[in-house]
Amino acid sequence: MEELVIRDADVVDGSGADAYRADVVVDGGRITSIVKEAAAAGCQRPTARRELDAEGLVLSPGFVDMHAHSDLALLRDPDHGAKAAQGVTLEVIGQDGLSYAPVDDRTLGEVRRAIAGWNGPGDDIDFDWRTVGEYLDRLDRGIAVNAAYLIPQGTVRALAVGWEDREASPDELDRMRRLVAEGMEQGAVGMSSGLTYTPGMYAKDAELTELCRVVASYGGYYCPHHRSYGAGALQAYEEMVALTREAGCSLHLAHATMNFGVNKGRAPELLALLDEALAAGSDISLDTYPYTPGCTTLAAVLPSWASEGGPEQTLGRLADEGTAERIRHHLEVIGSDGCHGVPVEWDTIEISGVGDPALADFVGRTIQESADRRREAPWVTARELLLADRLTPTILQHVGHEENVRAIMRHRVHTGGSDGILQGAKPHPRAYGTFPHYLGHYVRELGVLSLEECVAHLTSRPAARLRLPDRGLVREGYKADLVLFDPATVAAGSTFAQPRTLPTGIPYVLVDGRFVIEDGRRTDVLAGRAVRGTPPA
Repeated sequence: MEELVIRDADVVDGSGADAYRADVVVDGGRITSIVKEAAAAGCQRPTARRELDAEGLVLSPGFVDMHAHSDLALLRDPDHGAKAAQGVTLEVIGQDGLSYAPVDDRTLGEVRRAIAGWNGPGDDIDFDWRTVGEYLDRLDRGIAVNAAYLIPQGTVRALAVGWEDREASPDELDRMRRLVAEGMEQGAVGMSSGLTYTPGMYAKDAELTELCRVVASYGGYYCPHHRSYGAGALQAYEEMVALTREAGCSLHLAHATMNFGVNKGRAPELLALLDEALAAGSDISLDTYPYTPGCTTLAAVLPSWASEGGPEQTLGRLADEGTAERIRHHLEVIGSDGCHGVPVEWDTIEISGVGDPALADFVGRTIQESADRRREAPWVTARELLLADRLTPTILQHVGHEENVRAIMRHRVHTGGSDGILQGAKPHPRAYGTFPHYLGHYVRELGVLSLEECVAHLTSRPAARLRLPDRGLVREGYKADLVLFDPATVAAGSTFAQPRTLPTGIPYVLVDGRFVIEDGRRTDVLAGRAVRGTPPA
């Protein structure tokens, strides 16, 4: 007898087609049969060792988080309720050009310091890997949900070139090509970049194109955090479209927003650009989170020249009075490339987390608010915080526009990505709420998307981008990565005031046919594994 039958579910199968009533049978980690309208037809109903009454619940494929920062959280936190409770059954990590493989001893330490604000310092992690394949093997020991990995271009550049702002030599470029090829062979699904983060931002288009050619040869995709989401955002999108067209590489645009005052109401221009490229034959997709503020590190807004050479050199420049004044001028007057070419507005930058508990009083306040309390200029506050916390502070950046968010999420190549940073006392609520917020707020409350459309955005579309032939749909033979939710009550519990509150209305989540969420509570099941890319035949 088979393991499980999910009885009388309203199946939204991920294809975008209308929902239907069915009994769905699961065995051996896969969907073995689907019996539509079994009760109404009076036919023999399937049986199993366990029956789950799904009356009133929607059964859909598990959600795919196309932009996650759980690279260490998956290893540190076996519970991982932030994602499992949302119905996420697969995360794509290695984002924004900086992660923990491939590395050597030198670059591992540098990367750990550079992205401590995203993932924590990692003092509680045994870094017993160096290659992409070894990291994926580590995930295979058991994690809460599945994970796919992007080769981080900035980490690759740090390994081959260093953190300097210069062109790679021919030998260095050859080494980067080999590192990318090895990562793809070992199971990565593509390559990411953080082109407003060092050292990835120092790569010129020709260098990126050569690396994308390697990615394309393995059937992978390029996922850039491109060079600007503010001033020059459209030109930055155009650059990525042209670069990947030249390389013959698929393109997935990370957190594809149009932010800052210069881009208010300009999402239709971005979508027209993408439609033109799609019509010309480009293979493009994108992800967004359903919120207006962004989230990154405070150090990320610094001009690139201030971050050249790595974290220790950055701290040295901040400590020097003359250099710190140059940094302030770039931030406040010129508009630094780290702040997307827009002069910084300190009242939009809210501290969401710090590494040193002694600095907790800054959390939940904007730089401007803290500066006013301290009766000093905001740059003085920001500089002191960066030095005292050694570049660790994370921020919310309140620079988005609701009309842009809604317009982009309607697009036919849109997918969902949380961009969830799990560190800090007050992280962005998207880390705990992205997927139920889509379903509760933008589907049920606002009607921006139909339920069937939204589920397709969160399941089959990302599975197609990842070239996963047996995920993303409720189909016989497909992996039983499934979520059951109540369409009348599903909602994000997380808010900006209480960002770690878990969602409501998602009582069951299965990974590989095993319950990771049961009756609304996290089980002790670690059914997740690395989902490796497969090179084309």
